[in-house]
Amino acid sequence: MTVTVTPAPRGRTSTDTGSANTATGALRALAARRGLLIGAGTVLALVLGLVLLGGGSWPASLAVDVSGPLERSSDWIVDNRDSHPLFLYFLGHISNIVVVSVRAVYLLLLAAGWAGVTAGVGLLAWRVAGVRLALASVAAFAACGLLGMWVPTMQTLALMVVAVAASVLLGGLLGLAAGLSDRMLRVLRPVLDTMQVLPAFAYLLPVVLVFGIGVPAAVLATVVYAAPPMARLTAMGLRAADPGVMEAAASLGATGRQRLLTARLPLARKELLLGVNQAIMMALGMAVIASVIGAGGLGDRVYQALASVDVGAALAAGMPVVLLAVVLDRVTAAAGQRIGAAPARRPWLGRGIALAVTAVTVAAGHVAGRLAWPDGWTVDVAGPVNTAVDWMTAHLYSGVPVVGGTADWAARFTTWVLNPLRDGLQWLPWWAVLLGVGALALLIGTWRTAATAVLAMAAIGVLGVWGPALDTLSQVLAAVSVTLLLGVALGVAAARSDRLGRALRPVLDVFQTLPQFVYLIPVVALFGVGRAPAVAAAVVYALPAVVRITAQGVRAVDPAALESSRSLGATGRQQLFQVQLPLARPALLLAVNQGVVLVLAVVVIGGLVGGGALGYDAVFGLARGDLATGLVAGAAMVCLGLTLDRVTQPTERRDLTGKGA
Repeated sequence: MTVTVTPAPRGRTSTDTGSANTATGALRALAARRGLLIGAGTVLALVLGLVLLGGGSWPASLAVDVSGPLERSSDWIVDNRDSHPLFLYFLGHISNIVVVSVRAVYLLLLAAGWAGVTAGVGLLAWRVAGVRLALASVAAFAACGLLGMWVPTMQTLALMVVAVAASVLLGGLLGLAAGLSDRMLRVLRPVLDTMQVLPAFAYLLPVVLVFGIGVPAAVLATVVYAAPPMARLTAMGLRAADPGVMEAAASLGATGRQRLLTARLPLARKELLLGVNQAIMMALGMAVIASVIGAGGLGDRVYQALASVDVGAALAAGMPVVLLAVVLDRVTAAAGQRIGAAPARRPWLGRGIALAVTAVTVAAGHVAGRLAWPDGWTVDVAGPVNTAVDWMTAHLYSGVPVVGGTADWAARFTTWVLNPLRDGLQWLPWWAVLLGVGALALLIGTWRTAATAVLAMAAIGVLGVWGPALDTLSQVLAAVSVTLLLGVALGVAAARSDRLGRALRPVLDVFQTLPQFVYLIPVVALFGVGRAPAVAAAVVYALPAVVRITAQGVRAVDPAALESSRSLGATGRQQLFQVQLPLARPALLLAVNQGVVLVLAVVVIGGLVGGGALGYDAVFGLARGDLATGLVAGAAMVCLGLTLDRVTQPTERRDLTGKGA
């Protein structure tokens, strides 16, 4: 039985519903015709391409060697870093300000002592979100000390405070400009799009070249990575301000500045706080990756564990990162939910109590001489974890009856999936790849979207890294396929079962906040070194976002549609495939888009564990200070990310009347 349900919205008559159904049918017919035209045009172009262009990889005559100019630029920067006025009177001052700021925050945290910091965080959470989150925050910071990571946690927290403050300031100013000016929005949109799809690892080499290894480079790379979401959400909040409120403010004679401060910004408070939340989460993730260029703190411990494949040490350093992320996420989210609620009767009393308790705790720590976390209050988790990993490696790596070991799975996945996919992509003529990219982008977007995707893919060939880029693309496609199979299935199951949704939430929270480096260590221990571990780590990293978005989209389906299908006798399977999934199509497409972006970020980092391709070039360039190799790989990552983003992100098309189709 086929069930087609189109519930009539409240307030519409049957005539309105019939008109809506007729319009929907016409749009579907138009979309089908458009798809047929694109398909026919693609086939015709393939035939003409075979006749006129033949096959082969990207021709060398169309590639541009940029290594010479980049090497000369790198040499100039290195030679003039200590003498040129640009470095002495501008970039040097920025570096000094960053160092002084991070050191001041770090010394303040050390002066407060472990008890003062823990009490202050707990009381702040109590004032913002209540007793339960306050207790959870205290337990999280205490766990950081018990794991023996108190000092690295304070180092990371100090870097986070400075980086988030700068990200919020920079992103807020850019978002303010984009929210108030259409021209600025058009200028910033492609820049923010590019920054969003650029893998975090690609930010590091240019920053290191200018500022050298150390805290300034780490902070500035984090700021560049974390500012775009703040800018986007600020602009969105300002542009979504209620027109009635703005008109009322204008009718009262308010100036533009007064309307901004008294109406537009207050109405955008939720979006602004969400931007702060996203900046915090992205800054924390980047602060760990920036350990490669001398950020120190928890990220440095994770990176050292990666170098020695020490899973226990990586877990001990990664758990405080997860705890920090969860606490900061919950506190800022609770603050956003309180916006618009009735204020407390005497808010100054609660603030006074919190400040007084914190001050007394800090003073007591100074009097007792117990500012540092006591050495005897630590728990060794690295030993038991490594013992468990050794057992898993000995019993699961190989020799498992019937199913085989994890090393066998990795080898088979590489032989049967990764190698054929890579060889197939590299066998295709270069023009056929561009044609396929353009057709896919045109199917779900506009001519502008298709042109952007094709130009971005062509830029990879011009840079001379066509082969490595297709190798990276094969890994991304394989990882995305596995991620979508697992993520959509889990998301649908979580949406249809509240019990499973509640059980998955803490697991997804942990996996979504765990640093990218941490994923590489257990997969290397289980699967060895190569492209398969990089794909496995990418799947685990991208899976939580796909599960969450899918579950949210399926839950958001109109209950009236489900009730109508049930009244027509539809089974649960028919409701899922013919009602819920079709109506949740926008969420599913968003899940695909986010899965692609997140997978690309970790596949690139997989160059550290034998992933090869563009990731290896980026790692090699960063390790050797080779600007030509690293920057070309980074630019190719940007182009590949932009291409994948365009072919997976639907763009609203408009009909001749200017209305969305």
